[in-house]
Amino acid sequence: HVQLVESGGGSVQAGGSLKLSCAGTGYNYRSNCMGWFRQAPGKEREGVARIHTNFDITTYADSAKGRFTMSRHNAKNTAYLQLNNLKPEDTAMYYCAAVWCGTWDPTTDWGQGTQVTVS
Repeated sequence: HVQLVESGGGSVQAGGSLKLSCAGTGYNYRSNCMGWFRQAPGKEREGVARIHTNFDITTYADSAKGRFTMSRHNAKNTAYLQLNNLKPEDTAMYYCAAVWCGTWDPTTDWGQGTQVTVS
């Protein structure tokens, strides 16, 4: 049974930083591409960052480029999303999922997410 648990969210002022974590059980991070997504109230869920299995190649949404950094620690089965220079428009629930490599299409169910609020 695959389970992903997000953590690390919080409330920060504009310009602040947070580091989100996505801990997985039930499958091998090393063999999966991973993605971070977010959903703001009244809006559709959108992809923010993803990391490819090979060479840790990362892809970012335009809104995240230059401010967010995705990484992974395979031995810990954990993916991370470093959020810097946060803006009020980054306020959303953030989720992680395994994705089909090269796409934003998830292959795992959504977890509970972690809330990021920027004022």
